[in-house]
Amino acid sequence: MKIACIGAGYVGGPTMAMIAHKCEGVEVTVLDINEERIAAWNSDKLPIYEPGLEEVVSAARGKTLFFSTECEKHVAEADIVFISVNTPTKTRGVGAGYAADMTYWESAARMIARVSHSPKIIVEKSTVPVKTAQAVERVLSNNVLNPGARFDILSNPEFLAEGTAIKDLEKPDRVIIGGRQTPSGLKAIDTLKKVYAQWIPEDQILTSNLWSSELAKLAANAFLAQRISSINAVSALCEKTGADVSEISKCIGADSRIGPKFLNASVGFGGSCFQKDILNMVYICRGLGLEEVANYWESVITINNYQKRRFVDVVISSLFNTVRAKRIAILGFAFKKDTGDTRETPAIDVCNGLLEEGAKLAVYDPQVTEERMKMDLSMDKFEWDHPYSERKAKEVSDLIECSESVYKACEGAHALCVLTEWDEFKELDLRRIYDSMVKPAFIFDGRNVIDGKAAKEIGFVFFGVGKPLDPFLTDPASPNSP
Repeated sequence: MKIACIGAGYVGGPTMAMIAHKCEGVEVTVLDINEERIAAWNSDKLPIYEPGLEEVVSAARGKTLFFSTECEKHVAEADIVFISVNTPTKTRGVGAGYAADMTYWESAARMIARVSHSPKIIVEKSTVPVKTAQAVERVLSNNVLNPGARFDILSNPEFLAEGTAIKDLEKPDRVIIGGRQTPSGLKAIDTLKKVYAQWIPEDQILTSNLWSSELAKLAANAFLAQRISSINAVSALCEKTGADVSEISKCIGADSRIGPKFLNASVGFGGSCFQKDILNMVYICRGLGLEEVANYWESVITINNYQKRRFVDVVISSLFNTVRAKRIAILGFAFKKDTGDTRETPAIDVCNGLLEEGAKLAVYDPQVTEERMKMDLSMDKFEWDHPYSERKAKEVSDLIECSESVYKACEGAHALCVLTEWDEFKELDLRRIYDSMVKPAFIFDGRNVIDGKAAKEIGFVFFGVGKPLDPFLTDPASPNSP
């Protein structure tokens, strides 16, 4: 069996590598028109960082796993074609700021129709709006050139999480395959199911109709994001009342009906999926006249934006209502640990909020390059996934320093902000950092990874999201104030 995957990004690359690694009798080719990206997949320096990914790719590459820019050739030869292209939020035109941009999807479908001369199973892998399969069917059926071509469309959404993608692919909670409930559609579902069943228990491979599968992905991300916004909303209340959000989370999570996951308060959620998928769902609901439903889901985004802005406001107000020309160390730029991905990372909004006030930032992240940081901070919202994005006119270089270590970033800083929960931030030499900083020295922990009690004993003014406020922040006349 030959499998082709159009799109060599965060979904296509790791997923196809796992299929090639686990399945016998399958040859997988990952395709992309981006020559630089394909060259990276064929090198020792992969284009994305994921724990365990390099080992999986190395085990299969050149044997059952291939990376190529010859898209038309490999699609024409394939029995199954996965489409894993970007579906970014539109930045202009109808639905701008909410709707998914389906340009790349339609282009891929037209190419498949043009080059196909045999029956194929077409699999939606990237996240798409409900009813995308219907649009793909229409594009394919109206553009077929060869009489031997016939297509069955399946929805097979991915549920991997960056930072744990390989673990998620190796032992997923579930795999969902949706298709038409027709003899041909059911046969296609069974064909793809047999691929996954080579390493995943069959009772974890769920089948459904097309529309349920497409909506399941959007709904899953919406529910996860909702939990984060819910606990972040509680964190604001905790700070005002003296309650501790970590203790609240523990109490809530002990309820078997709720469970403990995704209840860690933070500076906000990020990544390529949560916001994009919720906004897409809001757009769909409004288009169907479900205004109340749309408003409900949009409130999840509202709270997330509020949490990031609230964090910036706390930093500014704590530093005597001005951060102009003050050095602030930013620890972590990726949206979560164990990934170099910066798409929609809360760090962008926090850094931009501080830059607007004239702060000078010293940023450290073990996986994000200086070029990536500065590019992200000079782009307009939602532009990160569009090749035609235009950079802002403002220069960020003079106000951003990318440091080689935490300790270098903190030298001479008035404050440090933890924005990514990298494990190394849990074991910092706080005394060394304190001695190198301007006094009073502040810590603003947006991920609750630093021992606040130990930091205060050393002399830091400490703020943790959802934690009882340091007396210095509530009462400048307090004897504990510097």
